[in-house]
Amino acid sequence: MSEVDPNSKGVRGIYALLIIATLAVVSGRIAVVISREGDTAFLSANDRSRWCTIAALVEYGTYEIDDYLNRRGAKQNRRPWATIDLVRHVGDDGKLHYYSSKPPLLPTIYAGVYYCVANTMGMWLSDQPIYLGRVILWLVNVPTLAIYLLATIFSVDRLSLRPWAKCFLATATCLGTMLLPFSISLSNHLPAAASAATVMAIYVGSMDRKLGFGWWLLAGLAGGFLAANELPALSMTVFFGGLLLLVRREGLVGYTLGVVVVAVAFFGTNWIAHHSLRPPYTHRGNGPIIAARATSPDQTPEATKAWLVEQSLASNSSTVQQFESREPNRRRVLVDGSQQYALIRHPNGSTELRHWDDWYDYPSSYWVDGRRRGVDLGEPSRLVYFANMTIGHYGLFSLTPLWCLVPFGLAGLFRVERREHQLLLAAIGTASIVCIAFYVMRPEIDRNYGGVSVCFRWMLWFAPLWLLTLSRPVNWLSERNWGRGLALLLLAFSVFSVSTALQGPWQSPWLYRFWQFLGWITA
Repeated sequence: MSEVDPNSKGVRGIYALLIIATLAVVSGRIAVVISREGDTAFLSANDRSRWCTIAALVEYGTYEIDDYLNRRGAKQNRRPWATIDLVRHVGDDGKLHYYSSKPPLLPTIYAGVYYCVANTMGMWLSDQPIYLGRVILWLVNVPTLAIYLLATIFSVDRLSLRPWAKCFLATATCLGTMLLPFSISLSNHLPAAASAATVMAIYVGSMDRKLGFGWWLLAGLAGGFLAANELPALSMTVFFGGLLLLVRREGLVGYTLGVVVVAVAFFGTNWIAHHSLRPPYTHRGNGPIIAARATSPDQTPEATKAWLVEQSLASNSSTVQQFESREPNRRRVLVDGSQQYALIRHPNGSTELRHWDDWYDYPSSYWVDGRRRGVDLGEPSRLVYFANMTIGHYGLFSLTPLWCLVPFGLAGLFRVERREHQLLLAAIGTASIVCIAFYVMRPEIDRNYGGVSVCFRWMLWFAPLWLLTLSRPVNWLSERNWGRGLALLLLAFSVFSVSTALQGPWQSPWLYRFWQFLGWITA
C-alpha cells in the first residue's frame, strides 16, 4: 500500500475496489449457494427456520409453519424444510401449531421482499427453493452488506490519520471478519452489524458537522433494529442514547423516536405471531400458577382430570392425557388435544398446576435432554466456556486475530483528543464486557458457542465497532516497519479463517475441526 494524500482520489479508489470486490465475491457465492443435499438454497436448521416463516407468510398468510416441516424433497427420506429451531403453542384456531423460534420482525420484512419477487416472477418459494431462494438472498443480503461496508469504512476513514492505516482497516472491514461467510446465508447477524455500523457512522459524522433530524431518526431506527436482531445489543442501543445525551442532545429526540418505532414493530409482530410480547425463545419454563395442593394427590389422568374440572379448565367430557416432559418433576397435561398445562410435583410432596409455558417441550423436540449433541449439549464449566469463546476453538481472538488489537484501542481511550471519540470508545468497551459476561453467565444449555457455526456468532455485531477501536493502534503500528508487518500478519490469519468458511457459515470452525483431528475434542 503506497503512501498517498489521504484526501486524494487514491484512497477512495482503493475503498471502491475493495467494496466492489467484496460484493462480487458474496454475489458469486449466493449465485451457487445450495444445501448439502442439493435440494434448496437453505444451509442449516437456523436459516430454514426463517425461510419457513417467510414462505408461510406469503403463501398462507400465517406464521404457522406446520405445512413445511414434513415436506419431502426429491429423495423421499429427505425433509428439506425441516428445522430444529422450533416452538409449539396454541394458535388462533385453538389448536397446537409449530412456529419458528426466531423473533418474527426480520422474517416479516424479508417476506415483503419475497412477496414482491413472487408477484414479479410468478414463482413460489415452495416450488423453486433453490432459484428463488438465491434471488431473495441476494436482494436482502447484498444491499445490507453494502451498508455495513460503506458505514464502517466511512467511520474508520474519519478517525484514522495515516493513509496506510485507512487502507488496512478498509481491507479488514471487507475481508477480515467472519461476517463475510454469514453474508451467503439468511441470519440476523449481518443486519445487526449493518445497523451498528449505521449508528456509528452517523455519530462519527456528527463530530465535524451538525446533522438534521432525519439523520438522527435514521440512527434511532438502526439502533432499534440492532437490538431487535441481537437482544443483548440493547446495551449498545442504550449507550448510543447515552452518548447523545452527553454530547449531541439535539439528536436525542430523533434517535428515541426511531428506537420506539422499531420497538413497536418488534413487539407488534411478536404479538401477531404468538399472542405474546415476549420472543419465542423466552418461553422455556412454567407459566403462572393456577392451583396448588400441600399434599400430593394421585397423579393418574383421572385424578388430574378431576382437578382440572374443579378449576373449570376441563369438562367431564374432555379428553385428558399426561406426558413426560424434559423436567423430571413435571408432566405435560393435554386437554382435548390442544390446551396444555404443567403438573409439577415438588420434593416436599406438594403439587402445583400451572399454565404451560415451555414452548420447546413437544414430541420429537431436539432440545429435550438426550437428543442434543455436540456443542449443543452446553459447556458445564463457565471458565472453560470463557476460554474457548476468547482464545479457544470458537475464540474471538484465535479465529480473528485482528481483535487482539481491540483491547489496546480501548485502553488508549483517555489519550484520544476528542471527548466524543473517548465516550464512544468507552461505550464500546463497556458493551463488550457486558455482552461477554452475559453469555458466560447463561445456564448450561445456552453455553453452546452459538451452535454449529464458523465462529462465536453472537458477538459478530461488534465487528464495525471493534474495527473503529483499531484506528489508533493501527495508526501507531503503521509508523513502524515491524508494526506494519505485525498488522499484516494478524490480518492474514483473519482472512485465512474467513476463507475456510466461504462454503457456508453453518459448520464448525476450522480450529474446532483441527482439535477434533488431534483428539482434543471428542464430542
